[in-house]
Amino acid sequence: MHHNTPLISTVVVGLVLAFILGALAQRVRISPLVGYLLAGVLMGPFTPGFVADQNIAHELAEIGIILLMFGVGLHFSLKDLLSVRAIAVPGAVVQISAATLMGVAMGWMMGWSVGKGIMFGLALSTASTVVLLRAMQERRLIETERGRIAVGWLIVEDIAMVLTLVLLPATAGLLNGESSGGGLTALAWPLALTLGKVAAFVVFMLVVGRRVIPWVLHYVAHTGSRELFRLAVFAISLGVAFGAAILFDVSFALGAFFAGMILSESELSQRAANETLPLRDAFAVLFFVSVGMLVDPAIIVNEPLPLLATLFIILFGKSLAAFMIVRLFGHPNSTALTISASLAQIGEFSFILVSLGVSLSLMTERGRDLVLAGAIISIMLNPLFFALLDRILARRQEEAVPSRKPDAPPREPLRHSMQRDHVVLVGHGRVGRVVSVALRASRTPLLVIEDNPGAIKQLVQDGVEVIRGNAAAPDMLQAANVGAARGLLVAIPDAFEGGQIVAKARAISKSLPIIARAHSEEEIAHLKFHGATSVIMGEMEIARAMLALLDVDRVVATTEAGAPSAA
Repeated sequence: MHHNTPLISTVVVGLVLAFILGALAQRVRISPLVGYLLAGVLMGPFTPGFVADQNIAHELAEIGIILLMFGVGLHFSLKDLLSVRAIAVPGAVVQISAATLMGVAMGWMMGWSVGKGIMFGLALSTASTVVLLRAMQERRLIETERGRIAVGWLIVEDIAMVLTLVLLPATAGLLNGESSGGGLTALAWPLALTLGKVAAFVVFMLVVGRRVIPWVLHYVAHTGSRELFRLAVFAISLGVAFGAAILFDVSFALGAFFAGMILSESELSQRAANETLPLRDAFAVLFFVSVGMLVDPAIIVNEPLPLLATLFIILFGKSLAAFMIVRLFGHPNSTALTISASLAQIGEFSFILVSLGVSLSLMTERGRDLVLAGAIISIMLNPLFFALLDRILARRQEEAVPSRKPDAPPREPLRHSMQRDHVVLVGHGRVGRVVSVALRASRTPLLVIEDNPGAIKQLVQDGVEVIRGNAAAPDMLQAANVGAARGLLVAIPDAFEGGQIVAKARAISKSLPIIARAHSEEEIAHLKFHGATSVIMGEMEIARAMLALLDVDRVVATTEAGAPSAA
């Protein structure tokens, strides 16, 4: 029987194609975003085969935008921005202005109006958060001066783009060259009205939202229901975004951004981010797929010169502007080159801007296609820029002479531990904290691998040796000197990642005792398969402890005899 299910077919085909092409992209060491966008191209009306329902794809993309902006707000750090504000704020503003002017110049050569050129330039001025953070994390640069400047620069760009999304509807008429009888006075009223609505929404969120949202989350967290907590976070993100649009007439994007920003002030923000990550990722993938559906691949053949000009602005124009700005502020070449490579691509906000620009008649479909094609190609080429950066910085270090201060290394070097006969603990969450307290009380040498800044700060204050990062990343276990350790404790709750860590550790030492945690018999089997010596399943240990407290010795013995062995 045939069922007319455009929603299901759009979601299923989109996710399956995105997975296949994203995995292939990851395999050749480029961003999976490229695979997601290409999946959309294959589902779009410009390629043969299955064509998804574009109206449904647009609705799904709106949810993706809300969750993307919620994630941006959730990770917004005013402290990080203030630490590098002296260069990040003027640098990002000047770089956005330079890219916009280059877009206007290209638009003029293509016969577009100034307004359309401004919109085109704005879409080329902002880099992808996902791509930049991935490159920084791979090189362990997040906590370095270069990394903080790049992240702060990106935060300023994000704020500028959020304000742009708010102001564009009010200024669309002026940018389109539509004459109004009152001139600037006629524009001032809708602009003031828009800013007034935004100000009212901001005040409402700071006065009411800052009290209500954390209270709701704390109440739900104390119920002990994980699914209810997850639902509460989604209800807040989507509800605030929808309410902002209905009650204050501001964009979904701004509402979601503020919901995430308010939530980021709560101590539950990290848990909220972790709990909502899978669904946020799924809808973000659908957003990128929907964007890819708008791309006509024939533009590569039909518009080769405009596409090359677009890529020149993205890859070289704004990167050169960023390099000059950073050097003018007195930072070394290594920092300037890192910022330049980081910004040599465009991403999420560019897609949102072009969608809004077309709906407001501020961008032609030709301009949209150029931006989208430029985004896909620039994201594909960005790893090559970082590879070239690594080679340049490595060569500069080799050529450094004693009289000249050497450039920073391409990747922040890992400090290798000198401890021996120590315990390596991966993860310092609820389980890891209990373990580390007991080990320190027994004066057992300890090294912790952790990537949570709050946990790292506390461990450093307590005098514990810490290596920051993901234990599954290359060279992390070698840096922890696992080969000379008396044991490895994998205390993270993610058994998939735990399996990778166990396998890497077992490759280093065949005799190393490795103890991991699991939540199911399947996870026990997975960790044992990769080389874990013993696996502890929390639920089983809780049950045994409860029976032991009741002194039910016979039942405990029976339970242990019938329970699956994890050792």
